[in-house]
Amino acid sequence: MGGSKVAELLYWRDTRTSGVVFTGIMVSLLCLLHFSIVSVASHIALAVLAVTISLRVYHKALQAVHRGDGANPFQAYLDVDLSLSREQIAHYTEQITTHVFSGVTLMRHLFLVEDLVDSLKFALLFYILTFVGAVFNGMTLLILGVISAFTFPLLYRQHQAQIDQYVGLVNNQLSYIKAKIYSKIPGTGASASSKAKAE
Repeated sequence: MGGSKVAELLYWRDTRTSGVVFTGIMVSLLCLLHFSIVSVASHIALAVLAVTISLRVYHKALQAVHRGDGANPFQAYLDVDLSLSREQIAHYTEQITTHVFSGVTLMRHLFLVEDLVDSLKFALLFYILTFVGAVFNGMTLLILGVISAFTFPLLYRQHQAQIDQYVGLVNNQLSYIKAKIYSKIPGTGASASSKAKAE
């Protein structure tokens, strides 16, 4: 359910909602680029409180001049039941535990070199990231990531056939390069099969 809502946002199926979410995230990230997280969080909280308190006072003022019942304009949200049952708590706890355990297992697999090729790929990734980090800071990358997340799915939907064709070509090229690399590593790929034939 959560994944489908995210997909709806990223594919701009509801333009207004996607626009509001995208603008809110971008404004927050651009503020964090120039100010501390404490300052940004405080200003956002103050802005939200200014709006909600103003609306509450406005409704009270309408009640004072007999043009309203003075009800809280946010009562519908206050009435929403946010409590979780024991089954839901157990379910979410199990999901979190499973994800944490999977992450720890993967880190152990990569850092303790259970598979040499996987660890080499991981090392190459971090080597590339050292160059990326020299050009961009984390917040800039996050901003670029948000822009990409809201742009690329829409572009893919509009030009799916051409993109799939190019991705297929790139995948074929990568498979060819990977096969050549595997053939050079002792104990894998073509070198291993040739040794087996020789025996």
